[in-house]
Amino acid sequence: MNFDINNLIRDNIKKLKPYSSARDEFKGEARVFLDANENSLGSPLTRWYNRYPDPLQWDLKKKIAGIKATQPENILLGNGSDECIDLLIRAFCEPQLDNIIICPPTYGMYEVYANINNVAYKAVPLTPAFQLDLEALEGAVDAATKMIFLCSPNNPTGNSLYREDVEMILNNFDGLVVVDEAYINFSRQRSYIKDLAEYPNLVILQTFSKAWGLAALRLGMTIASTEIISVLNKIKPPYNINQSTQELAMKALDNLDGVNTMIQELVTERENLAKAFSELSFVEKVYPSDANFILVKVPDANGLYNFLVEKGIIVRNRSSVLLCVGCLRITIGTEAENRELVEQVKTFAASTV
Repeated sequence: MNFDINNLIRDNIKKLKPYSSARDEFKGEARVFLDANENSLGSPLTRWYNRYPDPLQWDLKKKIAGIKATQPENILLGNGSDECIDLLIRAFCEPQLDNIIICPPTYGMYEVYANINNVAYKAVPLTPAFQLDLEALEGAVDAATKMIFLCSPNNPTGNSLYREDVEMILNNFDGLVVVDEAYINFSRQRSYIKDLAEYPNLVILQTFSKAWGLAALRLGMTIASTEIISVLNKIKPPYNINQSTQELAMKALDNLDGVNTMIQELVTERENLAKAFSELSFVEKVYPSDANFILVKVPDANGLYNFLVEKGIIVRNRSSVLLCVGCLRITIGTEAENRELVEQVKTFAASTV
């Protein structure tokens, strides 16, 4: 591998002079703030929300870094992981010239943000076992390939990608390798965060939407080298993480034991639900999962999906997705919700005999 970040950054981004906000220019404490054209009288909610938040969220990053065993300077926070994906493509990919590689079936927003940014994407499908096709990936990479997106554990399949395959790509690809770890807290695999020092081209995405149960806050993380994070900080909106999100996330980080308990309960429920489905003759296959969902193959996915909708139970029909014909993606619910789901599936199966 011959990785040089300067060969990846778009020329206009290299030359870009980032916007400098009032809170960028003065970071200390003061009694009177008259520099940012805020409303000095307060706000209708509370007097604290009339001031702009910390644009780089240092207090929150320090707390996250302590839990993730990294440094605050290695973290960029986004308005969900979606903003992180968008920033990566905008910073490193020249529209109409460069390309990214995705490995379907996988998270759909990699493709969406490539299209939004007018950047070509190459689809290199996973194998039928939902693992990377290394030979096909090698053949797809060309001089204009800036980024490979890998989702592990993968959405919608739920499985983790083989670590040796990911490391093979990291060792041989000169562009950025983005490993999306949205579901890593539910996995038996360890995070790639500890590998950052070894791989300068590694970028990790994580989120507060899954294990942390904070989907409504829209808070995602990019964890990478300080060089990569510096480029992303250059183009991110000045105040992309609002004050209330920062405050609520700080409170959540104080309850790590509660989060770990929820993770353990969800993993237990995942195993119970997978076992319950595997015992149903109606079910053709329950795929192994390292996420907070399972992928289930049935003879009539559309019929079962519609039946469950009528019963007020909503799952995700993935039948139209590559390699997922006949499959439903089912998020792990509470014990009562999972029990009701299984009973309704049994009712549907009995009606089709």
